Amino acid sequence: MMRDQPILDGLDRCILNAIQDGLPIVAEPFAGLADSLGIEVEELLERIARLRAERVITRFGPFYDAAAMGGAFCLCAMEVPEERFDAVAGQVNAWPEVAHNYARTHRLNMWFVLATETPEDIVRVAEAITGQTGIMVLRFPKLEEFFIRFRVAA
Repeated sequence: MMRDQPILDGLDRCILNAIQDGLPIVAEPFAGLADSLGIEVEELLERIARLRAERVITRFGPFYDAAAMGGAFCLCAMEVPEERFDAVAGQVNAWPEVAHNYARTHRLNMWFVLATETPEDIVRVAEAITGQTGIMVLRFPKLEEFFIRFRVAA
């Protein structure tokens, strides 16, 4: 499954690298970043919006520890027929509880993370996705947590 890749310029790459480090919790969090990049805040926000629209980034916002707040995370996988992959990905990604979704090249070719307000909601959402798509959602609950600072160089 080959998808067109957006063209990123040097400034796009600098923005992507910088926003992975987080933004300060201040009244104008984008001002310092824009200043460090030598651009206006409006251009920074326009570029971030374009990167989202082009699906270079699929989510931009804070990351909350759902489990620490009483909620739950669960890694899930599905075996999706290739001819239905994009349609099923659209159905899965439409759920607000889906934190991120990955295509893989083996039998279980769609992996995603559910983040819900309660542990019971994991079961509810997974079963609802199974009912909606007709494809079983396999759940792999977290047994132990490890903190790995994941960063992708743009």
